[in-house]
Amino acid sequence: MLRTANIGVCDIREAAARERAASTAGNRPLFYFRFGVDQALPQERRTPVTPSSSSRYHRRRSSGSRDERYRSDVHTEAVQAALAKHKERKMAVPMPSKRRSLVVQTSMDAYTPPDTSSGSEDEGSVQGDSQGTPTSSQGSINMEHWISQAIHGSTTSTTSSSSTQSGGSGAAHRLADVMAQTHIENHSAPPDVTTYTSEHSIQVERPQGSTARVAPKYGNAELMETGDGVPVSSRVSAKIQQLVNTLKRPKRPPLREFFVDDFEELLEVQQPDPNQPKPEGAQMLAMRGEQLGVVTNWPPSLEAALQRWGTISPKAPCLTTMDTNGKPLYILTYGKLWTRSMKVAYNILHKLGTKQEPMVRPGDRVALVFPNNDPAAFMVAFYGCLLAEVVPVPIEVPLTRKDAGSQQIGFLLGSCGVTVALTSDACHKGLPKSPTGEIPQFKGWPKLLWFVTESKHLSKPPRDWFPHIKDANNDTAYIEYKTCKDGSVLGVTVTRIALLTHCQALTQACGYTEAETIVNVLDFKKDVGLWHGILTSVMNMMHVISIPYSLMKVNPLSWIQKVCQYKAKVACVKSRDMHWALVAHRDQRDINLSSLRMLIVADGANPWSISSCDAFLNVFQSKGLRQEVICPCASSPEALTVAIRRPTDDSNQPPGRGVLSMHGLTYGVIRVDSEEKLSVLTVQDVGLVMPGAIMCSVKPDGIPQLCKTDEIGELCVCAIATGTSYYGLSGMTKNTFEVFPMTSSGAPISEYPFIRTGLLGFIGPGGLVFVIGKMDGLMVVSGRRHNADDIVATALAVEPMKFVYRGRIAVFSVSVLHDERIVIVAEQRPDSTEEDSFQWMSRVLQAIDSIHQVGVYCLALVPANTLPKTPLGGIHLSETKQLFLEGSLHPCNVLMCPHTCVTNLPKPRQKQPEIGPASVMVGNLVSGKRIAQASGRDLGQIEDNDQARKFLFLSEVLQWRAQTTPDHVLYTLLNCRGTIANSLTCVQLHKRAEKIAVMLMERGHLQDGDHVALVYPPGIDLIAAFYGCLYAGCVPITVRPPHPQNIATTLPTVKMIVEVSRSACLMTTQLICKLLRSREAAAAVDIRTWPPVLDTDDLPKKRPAQIYKPSNPDTLAYLDFSVSTTGMLAGVKMSHAATSAFCRSIKLQCELYPSREVAICLDPYCGLGFVLWCLCSVYSGHQSILIPPSELETNPALWLLAVSQYKVRDTFCSYSVMELCTKGLGSQTESLKARGLDLSRVRTCVVVAEERPRIALTQSFSKLFKDLGLHPRAVSTSFGCRVNLAICLQPHRLGKLAEQGTSGPDPTTVYVDMRALRHDRVRLVERGSPHSLPLMESGKILPGVRIIIANPETKGPLGDSHLGEIWVHSAHNASGYFTIYGDESLQSDHFNSRLSFGDTQTVWARTGYLGFLRRTELTDANGERHDALYVVGALDEAMELRGMRYHPIDIETSVIRAHKSITECAVFTWTNLLVVVVELDGSEQEALDLVPLVTNVVLEEHYLIVGVVVVVDIGVIPINSRGEKQRMHLRDGFLADQLDPIYVAYNM
Repeated sequence: MLRTANIGVCDIREAAARERAASTAGNRPLFYFRFGVDQALPQERRTPVTPSSSSRYHRRRSSGSRDERYRSDVHTEAVQAALAKHKERKMAVPMPSKRRSLVVQTSMDAYTPPDTSSGSEDEGSVQGDSQGTPTSSQGSINMEHWISQAIHGSTTSTTSSSSTQSGGSGAAHRLADVMAQTHIENHSAPPDVTTYTSEHSIQVERPQGSTARVAPKYGNAELMETGDGVPVSSRVSAKIQQLVNTLKRPKRPPLREFFVDDFEELLEVQQPDPNQPKPEGAQMLAMRGEQLGVVTNWPPSLEAALQRWGTISPKAPCLTTMDTNGKPLYILTYGKLWTRSMKVAYNILHKLGTKQEPMVRPGDRVALVFPNNDPAAFMVAFYGCLLAEVVPVPIEVPLTRKDAGSQQIGFLLGSCGVTVALTSDACHKGLPKSPTGEIPQFKGWPKLLWFVTESKHLSKPPRDWFPHIKDANNDTAYIEYKTCKDGSVLGVTVTRIALLTHCQALTQACGYTEAETIVNVLDFKKDVGLWHGILTSVMNMMHVISIPYSLMKVNPLSWIQKVCQYKAKVACVKSRDMHWALVAHRDQRDINLSSLRMLIVADGANPWSISSCDAFLNVFQSKGLRQEVICPCASSPEALTVAIRRPTDDSNQPPGRGVLSMHGLTYGVIRVDSEEKLSVLTVQDVGLVMPGAIMCSVKPDGIPQLCKTDEIGELCVCAIATGTSYYGLSGMTKNTFEVFPMTSSGAPISEYPFIRTGLLGFIGPGGLVFVIGKMDGLMVVSGRRHNADDIVATALAVEPMKFVYRGRIAVFSVSVLHDERIVIVAEQRPDSTEEDSFQWMSRVLQAIDSIHQVGVYCLALVPANTLPKTPLGGIHLSETKQLFLEGSLHPCNVLMCPHTCVTNLPKPRQKQPEIGPASVMVGNLVSGKRIAQASGRDLGQIEDNDQARKFLFLSEVLQWRAQTTPDHVLYTLLNCRGTIANSLTCVQLHKRAEKIAVMLMERGHLQDGDHVALVYPPGIDLIAAFYGCLYAGCVPITVRPPHPQNIATTLPTVKMIVEVSRSACLMTTQLICKLLRSREAAAAVDIRTWPPVLDTDDLPKKRPAQIYKPSNPDTLAYLDFSVSTTGMLAGVKMSHAATSAFCRSIKLQCELYPSREVAICLDPYCGLGFVLWCLCSVYSGHQSILIPPSELETNPALWLLAVSQYKVRDTFCSYSVMELCTKGLGSQTESLKARGLDLSRVRTCVVVAEERPRIALTQSFSKLFKDLGLHPRAVSTSFGCRVNLAICLQPHRLGKLAEQGTSGPDPTTVYVDMRALRHDRVRLVERGSPHSLPLMESGKILPGVRIIIANPETKGPLGDSHLGEIWVHSAHNASGYFTIYGDESLQSDHFNSRLSFGDTQTVWARTGYLGFLRRTELTDANGERHDALYVVGALDEAMELRGMRYHPIDIETSVIRAHKSITECAVFTWTNLLVVVVELDGSEQEALDLVPLVTNVVLEEHYLIVGVVVVVDIGVIPINSRGEKQRMHLRDGFLADQLDPIYVAYNM
């Protein structure tokens, strides 16, 4: 064994085992090299190709339907072994749930295989190919043999190890062992919601049963309780459990109070791996190609060569074109080429435009638009341009106005100033036409004159006209287009001298001689096909047989047959053409390839072309193909031909190849793979540097510094025969075409500029050039480099291949959260089942994880034939990426793995040890900050002539008003037409209440203190019934009546409130009485279980003997029941004293007097809505105009028209009403103006809510109705909760009143840092700064209310800059819960909490809402500074993830912005996973587009990984009467499988 300092030589047995016999085509040694030392293997170990083994190879190959070009046996085995180790432990990836309508079962008869372009430019498939069976020989037979070896640990090599069929040799068991333990060497653990763990093997399990389900509706599924008391069902929760187990999440420790105040969330910076391989070689030396020989008879320019052959050998064939049957269609001779080109040249210069103003002058650019099956017309036009000294720009034929990438080509033409397009007759006829027969202007294209070049359309040049033929100079000869990674199209200019020199260099390198025959399968408009088949061929008077793409698709062997038929010496092909020939090859007897001296493989630089070359040689060696004939080459649009393997006659000088460690390559380091790892890349050389050129490799990024000998770099070339610029782009040209490579000392290695080729590789032993990928395909993930082609190859090596089309797979990276993330998109076959697809996806993930040690962020499968195509049928990568990012790819399966991939999240927040109260509290300061406390005006000091104050009870106020102002109207109810449906004066209300009191006593036999449920629609009856109860001494509870269209779900809620409130009787209208007795109602609730029902439409005529007067103001006045957003039904007790204090506080804040009118569009069943609807008018005497919100559904303008008609100055509404107006009237403002709608008198429009102000909604409402006179500052919000029904209420004062100083200032909006907020800190930032969140003040604190911000866990007071729970102390606090349905014990301290330190005497009520106080610069009427309260969100709804506090609304806002089809969103957590539910407004096909977009936006803006994405129909997210989302109901419905989702994705 050789051991020297820097020579790495492998053990020969290992080497042979690694490079399987299949990929060593017979008698070829391998080069294993490191740092430029090569070591050939001794002769004995080579495997002779016996007829039997090669025929086995044919049989096996011919059935293969996997893409050979991407096939490498070593690689396939690696993939198989990687997957084998996952077999034992089943995967635990829950399969997504999909609605049946999304699982389209296409019948195979109805399906047509992919059209002409199912293969890409580098790949492709054949029509007859789809019937082939997958090549599963490795997958089945020898995998078993392999694994059994690994298990038994046998070390003996099997005798068959050298034959193709065997899975491996003595090394096989070691490979398998390596795989069995491969646990990725910690490419950082998945970020946990809580802490970091390093467990993250992906496991997939195939769930039982079908994926589509019929889901029951809410409410009637059998529920089972979990520990959290949340109902779950087996299905969804089982999948989530499975996901959680896979992600192994420990529960987070509880948060401590104080922690270091740094909420600068820093993203994890990937620490370099200390063991990562580093380059150790010496600095490389630039490699010089052989001298470009000066041959005596080389022409001075290409046009001169054409003239020479056209005049001395006019009959010599130049080009033979084929029809789709493979018959020669047309033979173009050199004579015809010369005369026709002259004709074209003459016509371009003299027949376009006028004599004085010709359209085209020498040096102008013209487009060449010719189809792929007409090389003769193209050739004539191209040489016509050269002769006319105009610059041809060959482009693809635009098929439709919206071709993928066609717009960018248009930009190129525009920037080149192209005004004329040359085309053929047939092509011109086929272009899309407008009805008038004009060719439309394609999107993004300049206006073009289309000029047909067929001879019959052209004028003959006069006898004395002759083109001006000069020696080659630095004028531009032609422009070749190049599509970049981002889809933009650049034009590479090639000068006449470069064109000539390139032809000379190719002639010398390939040894071309006059009159040789060459078969060309490549695109003749650009790249290798143009250089060999159109240009160099003419210089040497060669005969080109051109095979069109359309013929290859019908007969993939056509090129081989033409080689035989014409005894061609040279053929130009791509790997896919060799692959197709292999697939179609069925023992063709008469094939003989011995005439070939050179088979140019144009994409030999693709690392995976080696397998096609080997396989092709293996099959066709017996047909006369010699190994040394195969000549891979490397090329790029900028540098033209970069390197090409020379044809030799010496079959003893084998080509070089290297088996490189994939791990090393990701760090840009060349390491011969010596540790029997499975992740290797076998590369073949692409020959030597071109004659007359110098090549070196430089570091891919940063300054162009020379690489070391064992380092991968970008190849750079210095030669005359290269492009010179990107047309019209001087900056980009400088970076690419004018590079001066430096040595490590910083000295340039040459005075001449080099050109970046865009190819990554190195110069190996003997000056051989090796290419391992393209700069365009490079993806840098967490500092490691991966090549898109390598990833594609691994995906394609995964068995079974039966449902992903070969060559229809795209790999690209997207930037999410400051790193590249790998995305794979593939077309799946239409006959594949959901199970198949999912199985394949999971295996691809495993394989890529094992082999490349990189996670795939997203894997998407789309239906066959739906990815955008390039003109030659490949996948248009940038267009595909664009569709993915904008959510219009429409995949049919998606698997996201953010948990596995995203390793740079900020560290979870760790709290610091506690700081005790003693060190913190100093007077009114906490940790140096002012204590956050504030209060409204002091009620005691307000002098007002409030007559109602002398009464303790509302019932007394009503009696007083009935006596003193009997005919004053208190209430006016409007119907949906805006006319008065009903009204009540003081005396009418009093009399009606008396009759109801009699009814309760006589018919209901109720005692004082009994509870009565009032089930009324919003209106006058409800108010009368309420006062009737007070007159009778009963305690009223207002209940929303059941919805007649939805009795089954709404009636049980009514029943529940009636039961929980212990109502002795139920009062309602005749209509609802009937409804309660209907058959539908009986089905939902048993009629016999209701308490007695009293119908108030039929009242007694008499008055009560006396009106009840409570003995004590602290007794119960009424109960207020409501369902919180978290789904809790809670009833609070309001005493008579609190009710009167409440009414007084509102009267003072809003300045309500009998002369005022107020419009109310609210639900009158709980909270402030009920108080404003039923109580305030009686207390203050103002007239209330009542507008039931339900009437707005039929007439959205009702509320605003009423406000305008009654000239109302103060109005109250809910967010749902505001939303209804914004959405429903958005387009009608003009017609409303015409109807006389005028809102200029409105001075306060208050939104009544129990949540964070919806700033976007209030702003769009204000903006929308500004034209109708609404003052921008009129809209404000209020805030109330269960413990105190109104804490803040901000009436604005506009106009005179404000000057009198009776009111507060405008509400303020602040911008806070969202990241700080997650740490319970408040940091104000400028508007528009990153991560800023706008918050609007929740209204002015009501008189008599005191507020403090407290820590919800420790109950200590907090400083100004902290987010904490809002605690309130006021006379109108509720006096406690009547009952809570659910958790009684937890709630006991809600009404009587004390601070843990500081002012420990005051009794506070806890609101359950988080918020903060801020002293504003504004002052009140009495000169005091105004404290603004900002409500951030409910404590119950806040989600704790990764140690931080998140508010659902913030994540929802981000998600709604992610895609135009997302109309609503709700998020919740379940077992530490974030679940995002989105409503889709669009076709179900768009559902899967949303999954990656939702995952991306939440990662980017909130640093959170979404666990589950649920896509549902519009209207599934439940919303309560106040317009608030019921997230907990949604969660329960989801877990009980009641949502009938369109799609559920479980992110890995």
